[in-house]
Amino acid sequence: MAEPESTVINTNVKQKDPSTALVIAVTTRAIFNLEEEHKLYLEKGKEEYTRHQQVNQDKPLPPGTAFAFIQAVQYVNKKILESNPAERNLFDILVLSNNSPESGVRIINSAKHYGLEISKFCFVSDEDSTQYLKSHGVKLFLSADRTDVCNALRRGVSAALVFQQEVQAPSTPLRVVFDGDAVLFSDETDQIFQEQGLEGAVQYERAMEAIPIGEGPLKAFAMHLGKMRKKFGQEKCPIRTYLVTARSGRDMGIRAIKTLREWGLPIDEAFFMDGAPKGPILAQIQPHIFFDDGLHNIQGAQNVGVPSAWVP
Repeated sequence: MAEPESTVINTNVKQKDPSTALVIAVTTRAIFNLEEEHKLYLEKGKEEYTRHQQVNQDKPLPPGTAFAFIQAVQYVNKKILESNPAERNLFDILVLSNNSPESGVRIINSAKHYGLEISKFCFVSDEDSTQYLKSHGVKLFLSADRTDVCNALRRGVSAALVFQQEVQAPSTPLRVVFDGDAVLFSDETDQIFQEQGLEGAVQYERAMEAIPIGEGPLKAFAMHLGKMRKKFGQEKCPIRTYLVTARSGRDMGIRAIKTLREWGLPIDEAFFMDGAPKGPILAQIQPHIFFDDGLHNIQGAQNVGVPSAWVP
């Protein structure tokens, strides 16, 4: 693949093969806390922002919401290579940025400072940087910009919007929590619920029990994670996945479980909340990232310090 002119290869990191790796692209504002700098950019313009970044290029940026997730992903790579040094199905992290290469030096220096194993830094001047996702083989895209996320989803790439928050770095293993409808699964039942209420949704689920639910926007990413998990025994697996859904277990849980079985997607734990708040259970799990399509659930997760990503 011809690299865009503004791609910086990180020679300190062993480059992965994008055809076999699970490629995750993060924007600079998803991985680092650039809120002050972003404010400066909006108020004073690009030149002032670039000057600020150049003056501060040796001052590491504070960690952002996706930072702990990227660290945990590195831990998984380490464990995979310990068990098989020739393994090529690894996580591969690239940073996709609208910064110019001049203002991007601070981004590269910050990644080095924290020991983040980022393979490539792509500095893209185009308004829509998501056009480069497919050429890099990206399987998950995390951004702090809603337009970026919507564009990526339209291009068929699993993507979510990261909200800046103070995040406690949880310990390993990598823990990922998925919501069900409109995240792992399609929103077909949600739509019935909107039109016919809970009773209509329950009847629909009972009638459709033997038929798998349609695919949601993050199914492809979850399947890649599942493939990685299968390399390890249950005891030593450095990845744990969870389903935390508003569905009730009694009326609407069976179809969800059957769908996961049909897909061959292993999930460590499933919680059917029956509409109860998700915050308390998320506080217990302490995931590195939580994906949900409901902003009230994202808010609840943020209130308990859980790094959250919204799937619009």
